[in-house]
Amino acid sequence: MARSKLVERLFWVAGQAVLDWPVRGETAESLARMLQRSGEQIIAHAQKVADTPFNRRVLSHIVGIERWGQSRLQVALGAPLVMDEYNGYRPPRERTLPALISDFEETRSKTIALIDELAQENVSFDFTIPHNSYGLLSVRAWLRYLEMHARLESRKMK
Repeated sequence: MARSKLVERLFWVAGQAVLDWPVRGETAESLARMLQRSGEQIIAHAQKVADTPFNRRVLSHIVGIERWGQSRLQVALGAPLVMDEYNGYRPPRERTLPALISDFEETRSKTIALIDELAQENVSFDFTIPHNSYGLLSVRAWLRYLEMHARLESRKMK
């Protein structure tokens, strides 16, 4: 069932207020530092929790979303836009928690490297790319989304 125009508009406003506006004016360097810091905190937290099916689901979800977001950010570098879901980016369910921690560490490193690549290519961080729920988000907003999503979801791991 298609969402109504009002609901779409509300998601867009929420995306702007929560994701875009707080990072307006942030530099590539400051965004990379933000992602680096939160990544370190997420890894430290994940290393302290038990290797349970729930914790594995949470971390594989985080990794899948971040990889999906990287795919969307590649559009700013000229890659074709693929309006897909994150499921195909999610690691296999059989992965252990230590393996998923490694996956997250590698994935977050690639996100940070992508920031550097975007900056090197002089991509405007105001360039917009569609998000499935929030509509058009700037590169900055996408990076904040990835950081916030991972940080907030990681709190579910106990």
